[in-house]
Amino acid sequence: MKFIQTLKNIWTIQELRQRLTITVLLVLVYRLGCYVVLPGINPNDLDALTSFTNKSGLMQLLDMFSGGAFSQASIFALGIMPYITASIVIQLAGMVLPSFQKMQREGESGRQKLNQYTRYLTVLILFVQGPAYLYNLRSQVMSAGGAVEMGVWTVIFLTIILAAGSMFIMWLGERITDRGIGNGISFIILVGIIARLPIALFYEFTSRLPGSNGSQGGLIMFIVEIVLLFAVTIGAVLLVQGTRKVPVQYAKRIVGNKQYGGARQYIPLKVNAAGVMPIIFAQAIMFIPITLAGFGSKETGFFATFSDINGFWYNLVYFIMIVAFTYFYTAITVRPTQMAEEMKRNNGFIPGVKPGKKTAEYLDSIMSRITLPGSLFLGIVAILPAFARCFGISQNFAQFFGGTSLLIMVGVVLDTLQQIESHLMMHHYDGLMKDGKIKGRTTGSAY
Repeated sequence: MKFIQTLKNIWTIQELRQRLTITVLLVLVYRLGCYVVLPGINPNDLDALTSFTNKSGLMQLLDMFSGGAFSQASIFALGIMPYITASIVIQLAGMVLPSFQKMQREGESGRQKLNQYTRYLTVLILFVQGPAYLYNLRSQVMSAGGAVEMGVWTVIFLTIILAAGSMFIMWLGERITDRGIGNGISFIILVGIIARLPIALFYEFTSRLPGSNGSQGGLIMFIVEIVLLFAVTIGAVLLVQGTRKVPVQYAKRIVGNKQYGGARQYIPLKVNAAGVMPIIFAQAIMFIPITLAGFGSKETGFFATFSDINGFWYNLVYFIMIVAFTYFYTAITVRPTQMAEEMKRNNGFIPGVKPGKKTAEYLDSIMSRITLPGSLFLGIVAILPAFARCFGISQNFAQFFGGTSLLIMVGVVLDTLQQIESHLMMHHYDGLMKDGKIKGRTTGSAY
């Protein structure tokens, strides 16, 4: 079989084998750490926190991003989201602050400075989220009849452990990026999401069995749900891979006895050039109200409204933020002026469009047109889980009907397969696909 032969080819390439092995080992370290409970916490008292997480939709989503570490009171409970939040702030600062814009133009040295600032900001965010998480943990455990000692020094000690755990996850992600396969931060988020899928699928199946809820045709509904899940997944793949090709004609150049150029090529402009970043950006910001409220200890008024992932205002704001962030991230990753200058430098031009400024304006207009439907579709897919829950699908399983979970899974899996494909083609093996073309999210995606 071709699939078995492809696996043999992957294992034959020494560099690829080493990268896959390192990735698996680092992921195992992360998953084991998700079950290491904080010192002084009785694991038998964590049922209250699990119950609270299941009742609160936003908390369940945060628990999914952490791979279940949140409800386990693990040393990795705060997960990777503080780092992503810090990255968002630094990237926004790069749009408005001249000093950050200068660092962005400094190349590798500027990137290292920005990464250092991101780490510092991550630590500050962790020292805010850590106490909020711990006081909520105490509240939930005590409400269930348990006892947790949360004195000032205990909170400081455990906050340091939580901060160190999140920074260690960030370090694991960087090691996966450098020595493994795919983008490490994205891969860690993917692992956390996939870890919840078998439980959610099993729970949904058992809830549809005859006699479990007294309804007839439950298994038929389960099959319909699976079919819809595959349909939404295909739509997400098309969204991630969709492109608009712009023809580029290169002028003929004769150097010595050889002729260069003269052929027509195409620039593939992605319908969703921002990848899954708008989803991650918007989700990280939607976590801010619940963090300020102490992870649910003050769920009233404004905090209650933006903690209800099934609510109208939560999904409306979430949708608008995704559309806005899609345009924002497309603007910083796709630069028509730079593309126009490179084409002009290589004697290339778009037929019917003057080189230089006119070409940049033409590319910018095309990106604006194709980004609008792409951003709207991205926003619709992101809020699909809310509609799924309205039709009786369990909260755990509904998270995979679009939304953050599905798009991140599709995007990260395609990026990882694209890297494996590149290694195979470089060593003259057949690719994973017959045409040898797997399109990832975008080359500019950071996660």
